[in-house]
Amino acid sequence: MIRLLKVKLVFQKDWLEIRRNWQVLFPLLFVPIVFALVLPAVAVVPTLSIPSHVPSDGLLAVMKALPAHVRDEIVGMTGQQAVAYMMLLYLFAPVFLIIPIIVSSVIASDSFAGEKERKTIEALLATSLSDGEMLLGKILVSFVPAVAVTTVAFIIYSAVADYMTLGLFNGRFLLPNTIWLSLIFGLAPAVAFADIGLTVIISARVKGVREAQQISALLLVPLFAAVFGQASGTIFFDPLLITTLTALVVAFDIIILAASIRVFGRNHILARLS
Repeated sequence: MIRLLKVKLVFQKDWLEIRRNWQVLFPLLFVPIVFALVLPAVAVVPTLSIPSHVPSDGLLAVMKALPAHVRDEIVGMTGQQAVAYMMLLYLFAPVFLIIPIIVSSVIASDSFAGEKERKTIEALLATSLSDGEMLLGKILVSFVPAVAVTTVAFIIYSAVADYMTLGLFNGRFLLPNTIWLSLIFGLAPAVAFADIGLTVIISARVKGVREAQQISALLLVPLFAAVFGQASGTIFFDPLLITTLTALVVAFDIIILAASIRVFGRNHILARLS
């Protein structure tokens, strides 16, 4: 039986250590600011050079390659409106999934592999905490900040995007919408949990934080593929795709959690320390 008070103690201990480490905190503060402030500017500022009347022939050719539901959404828009709309609502959607991966991998690497590096894992294993309580506390100390930072970044991104396009769309707010809400509160937490679970497994097999972070960075490859696919029109994030991906990632989370429980057992950790 997992005692929530013990889980809370693990969470508090690790969070105090993370707060003192600026190598961990810097990405938590820097990355969301870059994503939330720079991306809307990248989407809106270039549109100022686009003719304000109907879309150009080149833009029309791009629009013809879009899915039917996206074409329906931008029909009747000017060139400026169409470009800003597609970039803010669609192109940058998969980019935002990088935030929970970066945040969760940085914290999880420090929480798990960092214990070995700081030589504190033995003291933790000597406590009366069960394996499940230790694992859950360490998962939460990575998962909660990842979800919180992603949510705050989304709120800032939405506010900045709406402010910058308020005149362009005649007072209409573009965000939040169904696609982004399902992405931020469905797929993003599932992706963060998957990253944490994989980091647990990786951290159990490496000696330090740097190694764990470097290997965890490979998890960004599928996301970059999604970004390029979105940019080329090969795939487009819509509610159905996001729901399907969320279900698949949650199923993967269950598998990864089971593997993490096996890896994080006292016997496995002590065997690797000896």
